[in-house]
Amino acid sequence: MTNEFVLEAITREFPETVISSSEPYGMLTVEVKKDDIKKVIHYLKDSSLEINFLTDICGIHYPEFPEKEIGVVYHLHNMMTNFRIRLKVFMSRENIEVDSLTDLYAGANWMERETYDFFGIKFKGHPDLRPILNMEDLGYHPMLKEYRLEDGTRTDKNDSMFGR
Repeated sequence: MTNEFVLEAITREFPETVISSSEPYGMLTVEVKKDDIKKVIHYLKDSSLEINFLTDICGIHYPEFPEKEIGVVYHLHNMMTNFRIRLKVFMSRENIEVDSLTDLYAGANWMERETYDFFGIKFKGHPDLRPILNMEDLGYHPMLKEYRLEDGTRTDKNDSMFGR
């Protein structure tokens, strides 16, 4: 199974869904429309492609891009052919919600809870969406790039040294 073959299968099945694709470090990475992510993953799982292992779900935050500020990244794997794919969806800050995959993958439960806990991304249809690692009364999502990396009163540290 090749990247080209899988990308062609996705675009044939969902012609209006794929926004962009690339192959960083040889891994097929496909950005799809947010409303179609669950349909695409369901297709990858149940089709002859058999990409049926959910490796990870995580959030990303790009504050410099308001229309694509918040994203969810899904890593999937076909264990038989060792084929891996990365799917991405992006959304603005006003609508941070995406469909839950808990009915497709039981393991998505804790991954989605962690993503909600750290990034504030809501998963529609999740059976128990609440913080999993942080305290419930924390009041913010610590992985969003809204907070300084260092104490602002310190003079010996510079944010530019930490990727900002």
